[in-house]
Amino acid sequence: MEGGFPFGGDPEDLMRGLREFAAQQAESVAEAQREQFATLTLNTAVELTGAALKRMEVSGTPDEQALALRNAMRILFPEAVALVSAARQGFMRET
Repeated sequence: MEGGFPFGGDPEDLMRGLREFAAQQAESVAEAQREQFATLTLNTAVELTGAALKRMEVSGTPDEQALALRNAMRILFPEAVALVSAARQGFMRET
């Protein structure tokens, strides 16, 4: 056991390597979390939009039904876009 260090080599090199490994692991975890957030956000946008449209009870002529669905989408679409935008930022964020 030369120099009192049981693993051999330079203790500073070992610590530097461990720090680099820890930093790489932390980045991998952060990337996985961003992707998971983005995926969950996209799924939420789709599910909320679908659920809202399913709750609609449209009646009348086909033109009246189309108008009712378009009016609903004027409200739903901006909300879905906001969720998708948040998800996209999660996917594209660089550290």
